[in-house]
Amino acid sequence: MTETTEFADIPTTTLADLLGRDRVMDMGVRPLWGPVPRVAGPAFTVRCPPGDNLMLHAAIHRAPAGSVIVVESGDLDHALAGGNVCAVAQRRGIAGFVLDGLIRDLAEVREAAFPVFARGVIPIPGTKKAVVPLGGGVRCGGVRVEAGDMVVADEEGVVAVPAARRADVLVAARAKLAKEAAETLDAWEAAHRARIDEILAEGGFEG
Repeated sequence: MTETTEFADIPTTTLADLLGRDRVMDMGVRPLWGPVPRVAGPAFTVRCPPGDNLMLHAAIHRAPAGSVIVVESGDLDHALAGGNVCAVAQRRGIAGFVLDGLIRDLAEVREAAFPVFARGVIPIPGTKKAVVPLGGGVRCGGVRVEAGDMVVADEEGVVAVPAARRADVLVAARAKLAKEAAETLDAWEAAHRARIDEILAEGGFEG
């Protein structure tokens, strides 16, 4: 299994349990159509100043196949991309977009089944003037993302796994999933009730 696919069967819920809140993007960055497949791949990072989308348009021709393009923008007045940009990205093998901003042409994107996680849609495009280096650290959905971090996105949310922790997190995630798969609901229920009752008792709850 290659680096671009090794996290494809790891749910974001499992990663969130292991990594904590600071590696999970806020709920505003969400799938724009569904049911969306899980997206997993190394981040190709882009920064677009508010009102401008030039560098995302540049990135679709430069990001390696299998990567997830992650964009810092925060602009809620202009679209970062539309149907043709998503179609070219898809044709070039880019796994998906994770955008702290908006897109347009959602029907085209949905019909093509290109995964886009963003804050929403708006019909007005941004300008193409601001030249900014690609591949630097960005902030998307409240999470700092560096180029090469493993980004996993599904219907539950978006998680960024630091590149330096990728191997350890993958091992821990697989172990956690294996343990959960081996546990019956009856066993889980018994352990869960015992834990909840213990916490309630420690808090003085009677009932």
